[in-house]
Amino acid sequence: MSPPNRLSRPLAEQVREIHTDWRPLVEAFAATAAGRALFAALDARVQSGAPIFPGRVFRALETTALAETRVVILGQDPYHGAGQAEGLAFSVAVGQRLPPSLRNIFEECRRDLGLAMPSSGSLLTWAERGVLLLNTTLTVEEGRPGSHSALGWQTLTASIVKAACQHAAPKIFLFWGAHAQAVGAATGIAEPHRVLVANHPSPLSARRPPLPFIGCGHFSEASRLLQAVGAGPQDWTLVG
Repeated sequence: MSPPNRLSRPLAEQVREIHTDWRPLVEAFAATAAGRALFAALDARVQSGAPIFPGRVFRALETTALAETRVVILGQDPYHGAGQAEGLAFSVAVGQRLPPSLRNIFEECRRDLGLAMPSSGSLLTWAERGVLLLNTTLTVEEGRPGSHSALGWQTLTASIVKAACQHAAPKIFLFWGAHAQAVGAATGIAEPHRVLVANHPSPLSARRPPLPFIGCGHFSEASRLLQAVGAGPQDWTLVG
């Protein structure tokens, strides 16, 4: 039986489900030579029977409208285990075991905000409250981390980050790890937006210098910064 999060539908069909304020950007990319090549490559791999995750490739853009985006968290590529990835950076589907990086994210929420460890690893509630959970590579093949990193997704996702920067409402960008920080540096994010950086929440780096993730206080700081511009605090509680 195929995992419920396995990609089975053409990407062009999924573009129609993206929130209307993001859709023109993705449609413009899909019309370029690079976009056509990427979509064709993904559709061909699906037709060949390759197990590709997640099933809803653009879920972050379906769930969090540009006009409603308050916080941007940038991941690298989706989890590559069957049933895990649900199209939101760092998030896993309900019922899945917590990956180590996500467990550290919840540990920092507990330390920083006093929140209890959720029973579910789904971050859908955050996405529904204006946290854009975007991976720089939007697909992956089962058991092959980074397998789609050379397909060209980064051109699209860099343009998404740029569009978030160009949107007037102040946003807080949380860049955890060298990969996310490089994307942020290339984008040139400036006021009224704010950037908070720390090591990646992976166990390999979460507690190490120069900027340990555990102890970074990003969740409370993001709320404080949003309040300072009149946007109100960010609710980081999760269901479950």
